[in-house]
Amino acid sequence: MAHTSTTVGEVRRVLEEAYPPHLAESWDAVGLICGDPDDSVTKVAFALDCTQSVAEQAVASGAQMLVVHHPLLLRGVTSVAADTPKGKVIHTLIKGGVALFAAHTNADKARPGVNDKLALLVGIEPGRPVVPHERFDGEVPADALGLGRIGELPEPLTLREFTQQVANALPETAWGIRAAGDPEGVVKRVAVSSGSGDSFLDTARELGVDVYVTSDLRHHPVDEHLRAGGPAVIDTAHWASEFPWTSQARDIVVEALKVDTEIIKLRTDPWTISAHGENHEQPKEN
Repeated sequence: MAHTSTTVGEVRRVLEEAYPPHLAESWDAVGLICGDPDDSVTKVAFALDCTQSVAEQAVASGAQMLVVHHPLLLRGVTSVAADTPKGKVIHTLIKGGVALFAAHTNADKARPGVNDKLALLVGIEPGRPVVPHERFDGEVPADALGLGRIGELPEPLTLREFTQQVANALPETAWGIRAAGDPEGVVKRVAVSSGSGDSFLDTARELGVDVYVTSDLRHHPVDEHLRAGGPAVIDTAHWASEFPWTSQARDIVVEALKVDTEIIKLRTDPWTISAHGENHEQPKEN
């Protein structure tokens, strides 16, 4: 049972202080998606994505507000009719009395933010961002805001060992963890970028890191990156790199407001199966 009641607007205020909306990329759609700021809140739920299953679980949990990372309406829609996928989600939330709030690229850039959580999990102290929010003429400060984080492992590891460390640290998915580079190469300086990060491969090459951890990597960009002398890369499932943020967001709300909370632990990563062929002749590695 909640200690006291607050409002949707108060929860929004706390989250926007932690994850300022002005940090969001110009294309992003962050903030309150549905709900009345004046409505009472005794319980807040947290998830990475607002899928139909997540919306139904938020309602069933008794929450009056759902906080997610990925905006439900990021891509433009012309209808939220209940017989459309996104419309059904919105109607489920509104009928269930649940407001929806998203903190996306603003939470990626903030401190602490999504990237700080990822950095700590893989074993580095989060330092300067990979891509600073502001332009700096000289050295980028270690506490600057921005996308991604750079840090060093306490002790060097091989890429093989570090890949396993990342796999052990992140929630399990069918996608798993894969790496590109010399398995026995030494890893000390690490860059991470939560979510889709292949647009920063060129930047990673310039940062003097030994490995770059991100998600949603594709064949040709990675191949060209390695051939150009770039660092090893580790490719995680998008969901796995960002879901741990939910506990950080929950802690921020709990520290500021006396409300009950629940992390919805449904795995919303779309990939459900992975397989390796049996009795296949293995091709030689490069």
